Order: sequence, then C-alpha cells, then structure tokens
Amino acid sequence: MASRSVNKVILVGNLGRDAETKFTPSGVSMTRFSVATGRRYKDQATGEWKEETDWSNVIFWRAENLAPYLTKGKQVYVEGRLQTRSYEDKDGQKKYSTEVVADDVILLGGRGGESGVGDAGFNQEPRMMSGPRSSAPRAASVPSSGGGSPFDAGISDDDVPF
Repeated sequence: MASRSVNKVILVGNLGRDAETKFTPSGVSMTRFSVATGRRYKDQATGEWKEETDWSNVIFWRAENLAPYLTKGKQVYVEGRLQTRSYEDKDGQKKYSTEVVADDVILLGGRGGESGVGDAGFNQEPRMMSGPRSSAPRAASVPSSGGGSPFDAGISDDDVPF
C-alpha cells in the first residue's frame, strides 16, 4: 500500500496583533502574526449558545513588505501547513511549539468597514500575497474588452486545436 499524507491548513480569521517582520542572519525575512478563529456551539448541558476562540501563530517567509498591511483586527485568509518544533526553555525543560507556515496570505478586509492609512481598497477587493515556495497554480488576470466576459480574450473557435 502506498503511503500518502496531507498537511494543509486553511484559516479565515482576524489578526490578533500587528505583524512583525524580522530577518535571519542570512537576510531572509520572516513575518509573524497571530490569527483568531471563532466558532459557535450549543452547550448540551444548558442548551445555551457559546462562543470559542482559537489562536494560531503564523509564520510567512520571504514577505518583507507584508507587515504594514497586516494590522490588528484585519480579516485574512491563510493557507499553509502545520509545523511543530521543539526547544529547551531556560530551566532545561523541553517545550514544543506548533505554528502555521503560510504559503499564501490574502487580505480580506477591515473590521466593521474601518478604513485607515494604507487601507485603500482592501474592503472592496481581496489582495493576495504569495510566498516563493507555493506550488499552487495561479489564475492569470485577463483584461476584458468592453463589458464582455474576461474569458473572451480574442479567442475564437479557429484557435481551438480539436
């Protein structure tokens, strides 16, 4: 039997704090931020609706210009993989940290329609930031002529090879 596994994370949530970008000694940028995701559920014992928030720490490599746009409260879409690493604390205890290593980050908009400096356009249209290691194919943007479909980019039946 062939072995197969998947390590994929998709988050849609709000930023818990402003993103911070630091550089490794070799000059590679690393942007860190946290994403809050929530869920509602009905408590079986009391019948009351409850809300629960989960926090995910995210690392996005080689995206040095992203931090000014990732500010507290912004809604984002994050796609990546889980990574767990271990380290020893100051008392010599082994600790584990699990984080999301992002391949794609899409800014979805502000909270409550807020618009501030550097916010222009984020409430109208999502913006996408891709890391260099992302292998997912990207759809090309095709300009439309007139009011037609963006798929009418001058292609006729004669251009189809079959």
